[in-house]
Amino acid sequence: MSSDSGGLMSSAGLVRYFDAEDQNTIRIDPRTIVAFGVLFGALVLVLNAIIQTGSGL
Repeated sequence: MSSDSGGLMSSAGLVRYFDAEDQNTIRIDPRTIVAFGVLFGALVLVLNAIIQTGSGL
C-alpha cells in the first residue's frame, strides 16, 4: 500500500465543505474589499504626509 493512496479520499470532505454555500454567511463583494484597501492606503499616505510636514494634529 503506498503512502499517498488515501490523499484524494481524505481531502474529499474538505472540498465538499468549502464548496457548500451557507446562507447565513456575510457576503462581501471583492470590489468592496479592494476599495477599502485603496482608501485605507490613501489615508495612511495622507496621515504620513501630515506628520512629515510637522503640522500634526
